[in-house]
Amino acid sequence: MNVELSSEDALRLNVLIANAEAVRIDENSMTVYGLNGEQEMKFPLNPTGRSDQYLQAVRSMLSSAVLDSPGGYPVFLRRWTRMGQIDNDQLDRLLKIGEPEAVMAVVCARNLSDELARRAWWCAPYSEHARRMLEARQVVAGEMGRKLAEHLIEHLPFETEPRDMLNTVRLVLQPGLIDEEQKQKLWESGQRQKSYRIGFLETLPHDLPEKQPPREDIEQFREALEQLVEAENDYARHLLLMLDEVGQSFLEIAEEVLLNPADQEVASALFNALGRYFIKLRHAEGLRELDEVEALIERLQQQESDLQALLQAVPELERELRAMLTLAHVSEYLLNPIFGQTDAVGTVMNEKIEPVTVPLRQAIYRLRGRDPQEMDAGRGRRRRGRRA
Repeated sequence: MNVELSSEDALRLNVLIANAEAVRIDENSMTVYGLNGEQEMKFPLNPTGRSDQYLQAVRSMLSSAVLDSPGGYPVFLRRWTRMGQIDNDQLDRLLKIGEPEAVMAVVCARNLSDELARRAWWCAPYSEHARRMLEARQVVAGEMGRKLAEHLIEHLPFETEPRDMLNTVRLVLQPGLIDEEQKQKLWESGQRQKSYRIGFLETLPHDLPEKQPPREDIEQFREALEQLVEAENDYARHLLLMLDEVGQSFLEIAEEVLLNPADQEVASALFNALGRYFIKLRHAEGLRELDEVEALIERLQQQESDLQALLQAVPELERELRAMLTLAHVSEYLLNPIFGQTDAVGTVMNEKIEPVTVPLRQAIYRLRGRDPQEMDAGRGRRRRGRRA
């Protein structure tokens, strides 16, 4: 049954359409709001029938006037909403129809402007929207960037999904959004919420707040490695980085988080962050088994002249080199064969992925100049302690 708008509401809606930059509807109080610059307009609705049907009629009128779509927000646009596929010249109009999905379409747009982000935030100031908008460069660089980051920092303690925690930290760490004090507080909170640390590994891999000293034996290899770096040997450049403060700091946190990622999405993000750190050394994508990685490294050692030059200059670092190349080919694809057979999270998930995480932790131990056997012994003691 179609519901007719009251003449008073129809008139007010027409005035709103002509003057508002954005529209939102409070369904609980049956109030319509409009935004014009910094000023806010509002008026209460006067339903002539059931509230849900009347709201549908209001949105139908708005959609008909703004989008020439009397049936409401077009179904085909709903399917594209979260994919960022909406044409940019439609974005400002989508904020005038009072549809939550239309707002989502705007915040997911690839080329969202700072001004449209301001209007969308007025329409629906939700954390998920803030995260989506901080994916847009123009928003990060604009006035809305810091405002959205402040909201996310304020609400971070109340997030319950590890994925949302990780994404929040990753996004607010973009340059210019938070100050050093806020960054340090986030880092310290990562002692309890390990998902935070993955955000740091993704965004600030070369500038982590907590520094580790270089490997004790770095000076033994520095001259030989620097000569190869001057000859543009990327393997030597990355290996020297791993032995120095920056690399040791990254490896320390990566090994810590590898112990117990919270769920499958977080584990996948961690694996991708690990591989991305060494991306210039990657020779194949999508490897699904560590045996495939080992076979690839064997071929590279026989075929790559830069690798052979490095091994000739510092043969003592062959294990470290192989460990580094292993980490370079880490991605979520290594987890897919396991995750394809289980939806486990937490402790159960971590036990199931140990055939992958343990060798990776051993690789990290080698790069840190430590004996992987010590890692296994320590791990065994922890397990026996838990059983006790």
